[in-house]
Amino acid sequence: MNTAAGPVSLDAVNFDIVARITECAPGLRPAERQVAALILDDLVQAARAPIGELAERAGVSIATVTRFAKAVGCLDVRELKLRLAQAAAVGQRFLRASAPPAPDGAPEPLATRVFDEVHAALARNHELLCQAPVAQAAAALRDARMIYAFGLGGGSTALADELRFRLVRLGRPVASYQDSLLQRMVASTVSRDCVIVVLSISGRVPELLDACRIARDYGATVIALTAPASPLAALADWLLPIVASETDFIYKPSSSRYAMMMALDVLVTELALSQPDESRELLRRMKHTLDAHRGGGERQPLGD
Repeated sequence: MNTAAGPVSLDAVNFDIVARITECAPGLRPAERQVAALILDDLVQAARAPIGELAERAGVSIATVTRFAKAVGCLDVRELKLRLAQAAAVGQRFLRASAPPAPDGAPEPLATRVFDEVHAALARNHELLCQAPVAQAAAALRDARMIYAFGLGGGSTALADELRFRLVRLGRPVASYQDSLLQRMVASTVSRDCVIVVLSISGRVPELLDACRIARDYGATVIALTAPASPLAALADWLLPIVASETDFIYKPSSSRYAMMMALDVLVTELALSQPDESRELLRRMKHTLDAHRGGGERQPLGD
């Protein structure tokens, strides 16, 4: 029995066609399962091929391809091919298995592979940071009445808090927000003496862009740690560029967050150096307070 969902308009719902085909496949007719196997084997080619070529390669009739499209929730083959093209756009590295290690050599240690990708990400972004307006961005932080750090998603969410932790050590008034509704609310309360620091590897998150536009409308300065050609970069008063170049090894967390952390550390260090006496005294107080509480040597990190 065919248990797949009925036809659904493309405008009505946006579903993952790869997941839908995989889910529906066990309940399809044998000929339709041949179409499913062909599509899942090469998504890009299936999106490009005419219906007659799809039918010939799958060893079925054109009518079977049409029935398959409807069986997986599409109105027709045209909608199926559009959804396949959209799915293929995410990149083949998420659609195929990783290449096995070379048979003539021992597998590379995982720690080495991760280290190499982190090192490459830092090297790619080092020169960009050397040319970035770090001193101007740090001056904006130093002079701000209030600083807000915005981040959404995985790495940017954590690093927005990381920025807050670093700025507190330097006596700066700062808060971090990772909820998009709260970001909009906060953005509507700012004034010309406030700074918004926005962290986003892609620079294309709609909620972050909206919050920045609101904050700019009320006169706040925007510092962005993001991709240089992104919509967020275009909104920034000061841009610290972050270039992400992900590899085909999709199973580990993105190395680009290390590049963002480097940019964050450079920015905060520039701020500390711009007010050296004040920074040194604040850091001395923290070290004294922490050592009195927990003990520790002179070179123990400030924090834990």
